[in-house]
Amino acid sequence: MNDTILDTRYKGFPRTSPPLARSAIGQAGWHVLDGRLPLPLAVIKRSALAHNLAWMQAFVRERGIELAPHGKTTMSPELFSRQLAAGAWGLTFATVTQLAVGVAAGARRTLIANQVVTDDDLAGIQALLAKHAGLRVVFLVDSLAQLALIAAWSAAHPGSQPFEVMLEVGVPGARTGCRTQDEAATLARALKASPAVRLAGIECYEGGGATGRSDHDAAYADALMTRVEAIARLCADEALFENDEVLLSAGGSAIFDLVADRLKPALGRPVRGLLRSGCYVTHDHGNYKRLLASVAERCGCTETLLPALEVWAAVQSRPEPGLAILTCGRRDISYDLEMPIPFARAPRGVMAPQAIPASWTISALNDQHAYLRWDAADEASAPVVGERIGLGISHPCTTFDKWHWMPIVEDDYRVTDAVTLHF
Repeated sequence: MNDTILDTRYKGFPRTSPPLARSAIGQAGWHVLDGRLPLPLAVIKRSALAHNLAWMQAFVRERGIELAPHGKTTMSPELFSRQLAAGAWGLTFATVTQLAVGVAAGARRTLIANQVVTDDDLAGIQALLAKHAGLRVVFLVDSLAQLALIAAWSAAHPGSQPFEVMLEVGVPGARTGCRTQDEAATLARALKASPAVRLAGIECYEGGGATGRSDHDAAYADALMTRVEAIARLCADEALFENDEVLLSAGGSAIFDLVADRLKPALGRPVRGLLRSGCYVTHDHGNYKRLLASVAERCGCTETLLPALEVWAAVQSRPEPGLAILTCGRRDISYDLEMPIPFARAPRGVMAPQAIPASWTISALNDQHAYLRWDAADEASAPVVGERIGLGISHPCTTFDKWHWMPIVEDDYRVTDAVTLHF
């Protein structure tokens, strides 16, 4: 893995610093709140990151399954390495371009939790397989039309390896995947008959139906996993799987506990259950925090994931009563699920975060500005121009893709490491 050289072309890198290798950032003596780093700045808390890596590995280990976390959350080679070192079986990606980044970072067991249909992507997979000994790439198939494209490509490229695939079981009204059992059975038999592919397992994605209401979510996940198990059993009974070990995979970041216990059905042959949750690595302050409260209640967990990703901004204007404008906008922080969540303040010259009034909220974002508002009763403790505001996020994926690097910080906000991001 290359040691990226960071410099002032990268957002968040200090204007007065010479270029530095990523690996040298931790020795630079930087502190998020000492005024040397430009704001806005997205940071990862090291202690929370370490906790989350260990927590999720313990979760899958206790259930006899394994973790193939979704790399699209971070697209960070350094975080991929930490996930693999913590015990992840492999890594999941959404595209072949993402896959190449993960392979360069050292991943050798990989899933593409998506349909591959273009000639360039099929050629790209074959090129990676030829270049990296021991590499395994498994992608999703959900239609005879897709299979025909794969078969045509393989026929035009004699000598190419058969593609390992998983049949995807889908949900009506949602995104990809076979909608009916008859459709899935027909496809499974066609996959077995095609020399272009090898059927390795069955996959689904349950996260699109999550509501946070345990009664609804449990019934929804149970119905989906019952369908998955039924098609897996049919494939086992008809000898349609072409490996000794069957892969069975599910798992977003919202109700993963409701599918985890269904990933190792008795099929008369070894089954490897793979959970693909990705957002666990940094968690968040909003959407997943609420959903994980339900997971913890269902599991009886005494502790859960911790928010590790923050964005710090400065107050740049107080144009009217009850309103402050921050130096952070849509180009810097997630907003696809909900607005950022203020959680702390640090006046100029203060090196430690302080509590904020409960009424502080972000009401809107522009490209480069956030609108911080508060109740009139809290006017005496209103923010002042120049102070720093810590913002939590919902849905870490869409904060990560706005940055090319992030510092890793200690709980006191000393910078001790850094990661790069490759979207």
